Amino acid sequence: MHSERSEDMPADIKSMYEDELKEEFAKMGEPAYRAGQVYKWLHEGVKSFDEMTNISKKLRERLMENYYISNAAIEKKLISAYDDTKKYLFSFGDGEMVESVLMKYHHGYTSCISTQVGCKMGCTFCATGKSGFSRNLTASEMLAQLQAEQQDNHIRISNIVLMGMGEPLDNFENVIRFLKLVSSENGMNIGMRHISLSTCGIVPKIYELADMKLQLTLSVSLHAPNDQIRSRTMPVNRKYNIDELLKACQYYVRQTNRRISFEYAMIDGVNDSVANAEELAKRLKGILSHVNLIPVNAVKGTGYEKSKKESIKRFIAVLERAGITATVRRTLGSDINASCGQLRRSVSDGRIKEG
Repeated sequence: MHSERSEDMPADIKSMYEDELKEEFAKMGEPAYRAGQVYKWLHEGVKSFDEMTNISKKLRERLMENYYISNAAIEKKLISAYDDTKKYLFSFGDGEMVESVLMKYHHGYTSCISTQVGCKMGCTFCATGKSGFSRNLTASEMLAQLQAEQQDNHIRISNIVLMGMGEPLDNFENVIRFLKLVSSENGMNIGMRHISLSTCGIVPKIYELADMKLQLTLSVSLHAPNDQIRSRTMPVNRKYNIDELLKACQYYVRQTNRRISFEYAMIDGVNDSVANAEELAKRLKGILSHVNLIPVNAVKGTGYEKSKKESIKRFIAVLERAGITATVRRTLGSDINASCGQLRRSVSDGRIKEG
């Protein structure tokens, strides 16, 4: 259901599907078209019921008594001097904060949003995991991040990446609800093919997602060619190893006919040797995929350094010889620490420096 709700607690109206909203309005004795009007307002990003100018004052008051609208307030904004990438720190009604990054490409704007406050997964190269896990985000709080960025920049976002703070498949129900809402015709209407979902490899949920046959891009954070390295850097691998993960990925491809993107953080001396590349090529043989090499971000306290350019070149050459397409991800917003988790940590440590 869209919200755990007691009689005296307002419900999360922006997390409701249009049909659910119609049911709520029918209970209030209101016509279905009113629900449609309210749904449109919510997805245009209004912050209060008072902004719904074609709804009567009486109905707005009833809505105010029974529902609340999730908003994301901008706490901090950093702007890259190099490429206009913007990094946001948003706060919600309960004071919890998440990060989101807005990137401008020639084809339009892409937003990388968060799905949880913090993360339970504990990957050793990630800043988010170091601040612990607080709670899941609701579907409306995911929408609110996009709406706040659109309003702040007077733009329309055309692509979404669920790769900010949190593990999307660890917040499965809210994420699926968000995906259906954001792609709905009367909502923001962003097609599934313009959405990427990133996971560190929660295998049972990959099967569940595959069976839904959504046409989004599944992006799998692999980051290692074998269990030994992966278990050391990614605790999730101790539960679901690489063989199990890749089997789930093959199933996903069969169910959706969509190519999988494997993310691979290049860490100097850890996973970037020619032998590592050869092992990776063997493992990925026969899977419809693309490898996205990411020079690792320097996160304080990890001791990791990004791979040298020569190592990356050699790594790509090995993959390409094996017929696997690989590219190095362009680093946007490097001067503002555009990888998620770092801004929230610096604020909670009381050390924020604004750009």
